[in-house]
Amino acid sequence: MIETNIDLQPHNTLAVSARSAHFARVQTLEQLREALAFARERQLPILPLGGGSNIVLTGDFPGLAIQVDLRGFSLIAGDSGYSVEAAAGENWHQLVMATVQKGLGGLENLALIPGKIGAAPIQNIGAYGIELCDRFVSLQAMEVVSGTLHEFSAQDCAFSYRDSVFKGSLRDKYIITQVNLYLPGVWQAHVDYPALRQYLAEQNWNANALTPAQVAQAVIEIRNSKLPLPDRIPNAGSFFKNPIVDNTSYQTLKAEHPDLVAFAAGDRWKLAAGWLIDRAGWRGIRRNAVGVHELQALVLINPGRGAGSEVTQLAEEIVEDVHAKFGVSLEPEPRYYP
Repeated sequence: MIETNIDLQPHNTLAVSARSAHFARVQTLEQLREALAFARERQLPILPLGGGSNIVLTGDFPGLAIQVDLRGFSLIAGDSGYSVEAAAGENWHQLVMATVQKGLGGLENLALIPGKIGAAPIQNIGAYGIELCDRFVSLQAMEVVSGTLHEFSAQDCAFSYRDSVFKGSLRDKYIITQVNLYLPGVWQAHVDYPALRQYLAEQNWNANALTPAQVAQAVIEIRNSKLPLPDRIPNAGSFFKNPIVDNTSYQTLKAEHPDLVAFAAGDRWKLAAGWLIDRAGWRGIRRNAVGVHELQALVLINPGRGAGSEVTQLAEEIVEDVHAKFGVSLEPEPRYYP
């Protein structure tokens, strides 16, 4: 079950070549326990892998990379909706499409987000006005140091924008094995997001007569129009979080840049990171093997299969330049390893 000196290039969507000292693909909870025991006995760090769409490998990994390939999901009808129980190794987009094909709404705005289900709660994935936490019930996760399973409620997970307890105080302490969601029996389309409204207007669709499958189709077409597929152009999706600023900072920026793209977030404002990067002049820029996508400045690409250090160096240059020009700090979404 344990392999040695494995190239992780096929296991990350940036197609970075980096070797892991040890590698295990686990398909059962018992295999996961055995892999964790192997690492504990040798005091090895752990690198959990799902779809590899939210990591940047900055060098060789000296520990045990674990490909979490737990499979299976079920839809259970309840009094007022449907429960979804999905193993961590299931593909996120395929789960979304399985629900909408049954006429069930709730996940359609999250269509075509790359990666596996187990990674979704870690950064509280979100798109087009919906976040995972809006549909979340609970998850099961295995404690790294003991191999025991624990259940976490939404409150336990401490969800916020692209964040959870698993990126904070519980970072590296658990591996998610199952995620439980809830889909409402009475569904209403959420199409207030500007890009969705524009698409519906262009297609002359009636927003009051949409099906979940139609919303999913709209999201897929919008994403395909501006986001490169990783199997064609290696990338990690949106590389930076949309920064959130207070009202004073927003008003100052808006006065200087009337076309600033931003969204209200309570009494604060969420700025479009892609707009900031684009306006700073980075869209389409290349740095040897890596670059910024020509259609979406939020996406860093690696068409030359360069090293992870090339990706992070480009990201650092962008962060510094955007801060110098706008006084706004960008934070990468992917996690850097090791």
